[in-house]
Amino acid sequence: MRELVLDTETTGLYPQNGDRIVEIGIVELSNHIKTGKYFHYYINPERESDVKAERIHGLSREFLSDKLKFSDIAKELIKFISDSTIIIHNAKFDVSFLNSELKRCELDNLNNDNILDTLILAKEKYPGQSVSLDSLCRRFGIDITNRKVHGALLDAELLSLVYLELIGGIQTKLKFDNDVNIILDNISENINLNENYKNKQFIEMKNISLNEEDHRKHKKFIETIPNSVWSKIIG
Repeated sequence: MRELVLDTETTGLYPQNGDRIVEIGIVELSNHIKTGKYFHYYINPERESDVKAERIHGLSREFLSDKLKFSDIAKELIKFISDSTIIIHNAKFDVSFLNSELKRCELDNLNNDNILDTLILAKEKYPGQSVSLDSLCRRFGIDITNRKVHGALLDAELLSLVYLELIGGIQTKLKFDNDVNIILDNISENINLNENYKNKQFIEMKNISLNEEDHRKHKKFIETIPNSVWSKIIG
């Protein structure tokens, strides 16, 4: 099962007023485990960011001026998303911006049936409590001490950890189960190796020609050892 954890940063709060996406980050999960694949772009919005928005994401117009426009990455984004489930915190916000950008490119809106909102999931699980991404990170012991500004890819990474906790820490369980299976496989493999080794040694020993005098001396030495296990073996 392929899932994509997505976050965006924007010039402001209202796409209907001309605000644009300045960064998009997506983290790929397979069976609730991060694959290491991601989709990430800084985007030239062709306009200034609201002062409050820029204070949140720290991306100046100067920094974004030489970056690709959304139209340059739109088809690549749609191809990457495909028909996978998209996990977003406060999906209404990000989806409204994404659909606005896609409309400018004359592309179809995202499929709402494929979108899972972790904000709704968290509200159901913790009614009446703060369920912002920061609050959930603190609840689940996810370190955000070095997070000075918001970033789409960073927040998607954090959200992937939060999502896995919200659905029961499945990633940890799978990793544990996988580690156990690896250990069991290693034990089994070692047992087989040891059996092969013992059998090999036994076969080789059957073909050894013993010197009669050495055997007599060895047997005599063993008789001097109290309660020797060798005395029981060779009689």
